[in-house]
This record gives sequence, C-alpha cells and structure tokens, in this order.
Amino acid sequence: MKPIHRRPLDLALLLFFSVSVLYGFLFNVPQVLGAEIAPDSAWPPLRALYDWAIAEEPGLLDPGPALVAATLFDGFFQAPALLFVMIGLVRQSPWLRPLGILYAGAGVTNMFFYFVQTFLGPHPPPNLAYYLAFNLPWLIAPAVLGLRAWLGRDLDPRHS
Repeated sequence: MKPIHRRPLDLALLLFFSVSVLYGFLFNVPQVLGAEIAPDSAWPPLRALYDWAIAEEPGLLDPGPALVAATLFDGFFQAPALLFVMIGLVRQSPWLRPLGILYAGAGVTNMFFYFVQTFLGPHPPPNLAYYLAFNLPWLIAPAVLGLRAWLGRDLDPRHS
C-alpha cells in the first residue's frame, strides 16, 4: 500500500473532504438546529456566511425546499459519511468502494438539486463565475470519488 502522500488524487480528495466535513459541522449542522444566517447570528460562522450570502448567494437568506434539503443532507449525511470516506482513502480499504459509489451518487444528486434551486429560484447568484468557482467543487469531488471507487483496482478485494 502506497502512503497517502504518494497518491496525489487521494490526497487531494482527502484535503477537500476535510474542508467539506468542517464546513458541514460549522455551517450546516447549526443551520439545521435553528441558527440563522444573519448579521447578528448567535453562531459566529453564520454571521460570516451572511456576508457571502448578501454578495454572492442571496438564496441562502431565503432558502427554498431544495436548499433546506441540501443543508440537511450536508449536515447529517455528508459530513459524517465523509469521515469514513477519508479513513477509507487513507487505508485504501475495500469497503470504500461501495461507500464511495453510494456517497458519489448522493453527493452529485444533492448538488444537482442545489444548483436547480439556485439558478431557477427567485435569487440567482449575481456573479456566476465566482459562485461556480466556490460551489462546483462540491459536484466535482463526489463524482471523482465515485470514479476512483469504481475503477480503483487497489480497492478491489480480488486484487489485494
């Protein structure tokens, strides 16, 4: 087994998913538990997110059902699942294959609905390029993980 620092794709996924888990626990879980994105929010990270929402993603301030569902998904499925995905990546565990494929399908589907709500909802982002630069990675990384899990011979127990 190669160490993680000698597997650039796995290392990149590990780093991105670390950010994703942190974001889920800092932003999504508090929102689901009732904290608001507001300039006077009781939770400091959501006060900071308010500035982003005003400038780049106004839909966050008045989320439709798809954005609420995405927040629930991010906080209660994605963040915990990614903890296991990260362990599986580091260890090159065969069980990462089914988990990675399941997560990839769920993550890509979640972002599809997130983007539909954002672009077709009442508050599209004012700066499309900037918005996409910060949001497309959450579509791309799960898809890359899915391909990695599907095609990775090192995750196939028949080739161990």
